This record gives sequence, structure tokens and C-alpha cells, in this order.
Amino acid sequence: MKAIDKRIAMTGLHWTVGVIVGVESALFAFSASTARHLSHMGLPPWIGLVIGVIELLASLLFLVPASKRAGGFGLLAIFAIAIVLHFLHGEYNVGPLVVYGAAVWAVLADSRNLASSLPV
Repeated sequence: MKAIDKRIAMTGLHWTVGVIVGVESALFAFSASTARHLSHMGLPPWIGLVIGVIELLASLLFLVPASKRAGGFGLLAIFAIAIVLHFLHGEYNVGPLVVYGAAVWAVLADSRNLASSLPV
């Protein structure tokens, strides 16, 4: 694969994941069905708002080049916590979280490789 093709693909992955996770986070944070679902799980309804807003902020940081690493690591932490919470509540459909995490990891790994290959 040509370097330019790889750069275009990774930029597309970066923006696709950042935007989709941001939109999904906003929907999660401000959805009445999220509050109902969390209350059925025994959690207070405001937890959805807090988690959703933190995830939304992390996705916005992930989209800004200067804060991509901080946002990416924030997203990875949120995805890991979400996976654990799902498992603890008997919900095993965590495939999308795993795919999002893998995509964030790939973008972070690529940006690290790009930074180490730039001339000083």
C-alpha cells in the first residue's frame, strides 16, 4: 500500500470512529430510554448523562490532532469500563465496543508511527 493511501485510510478511520462515537455518545447521554435501561440495571438515571458526556468529550478530544492521544486513551478507558459493566449485568453483546476500541488503538498506533517517522 502506498504511503498516501495508508494516510487517507487512517484519516478516514480516525474521523469515522470519532464522529460515530461522538454521535452515539450524545444519543446515549440525552436519551430517555438510556435512563430507563440504567434504572432497570439498578443504576441511577443520571449515570447515563455523566458517562455519555464524558465519552462525548473524549471523542471530541480524539478528533483534535493536538489532543488525539488523550482523547484516544480516554475512549479506550471508557470502552473497557463499559465492557466490564455490561458483563457484570449479564449483557454480552459488546462487539461494537471491541471494534471501536480496536479502531481507536489502530489510529493511536498509526499516529505514533507517523510521529516517529517525521524529520526533526
